[in-house]
Amino acid sequence: MSSLDQTFRLLTSIDASFLGSRTARRTFDFGRTHVVRPKGKHQATIVWLHGLGDNGSSWSQLLESLPLPNIKWICATAPTRPVALLGGFPYTAWFDVSELSENGPDDWEGLDASAAHIANLLSTEPCDVKVGIGGFSMGAAMALYSATAFALGRYGNGNPYNINLRAIVGLSGWLPGSRCLRNKIEVSHEAARRAASLPIMLGHGTCDDVVPYKHGEISAHSLNVAGFRNLTFKNYEGIGHYTIPKEMNEVCNWLTARLGLEG
Repeated sequence: MSSLDQTFRLLTSIDASFLGSRTARRTFDFGRTHVVRPKGKHQATIVWLHGLGDNGSSWSQLLESLPLPNIKWICATAPTRPVALLGGFPYTAWFDVSELSENGPDDWEGLDASAAHIANLLSTEPCDVKVGIGGFSMGAAMALYSATAFALGRYGNGNPYNINLRAIVGLSGWLPGSRCLRNKIEVSHEAARRAASLPIMLGHGTCDDVVPYKHGEISAHSLNVAGFRNLTFKNYEGIGHYTIPKEMNEVCNWLTARLGLEG
């Protein structure tokens, strides 16, 4: 049995050398990771990320029921940390957030720490297995941030990003750091090439009252103008902040096509 099948807690220390800062020092204690083994030939591995206040267990049950026998799902759990948007009370969260706004501050330290944790979970997958990241709500935001790190070839702190992502799925989420993304990618031919090559599927309910639909639209537009050309954006009329069978069926069909899965 793999160690990922067991309860564990990964302590990631973020010190001055990691951040490129002389003053910052924080630690992030990630929760339990749940693994859903492929029922058929192992062709792809996807880390799936939950939303604010949730955990990996709840999504593992849904993902196990999907007709995708060739995918291994790694359902990580975020650290428990104070969240400014919720009055500073502690919740499981991939990063801190104070407001849902394109002009709001981004928690680069938290984003980088979670992106590094996710990359670490994918780093031991076999070389012939395609890897990707998906998520819901804040988990979708984290998946999209990882997509930008892949395109740029580095985290926000400058450390190299070494995972070759092949697919990104973001449901009911938003794009952190959208304001400066285009400028960062345009100055690098290699970043532009990677951005254009990465398939991304976004889905959002038009009646979402938690992460308003406009944030999904703006994120899709920001990614597109930054050079992420291989992007599919699906809207779901009358749907709130939750997923529905139609959306998950379309995720299944999209992943099967983009990853070249059997069956």
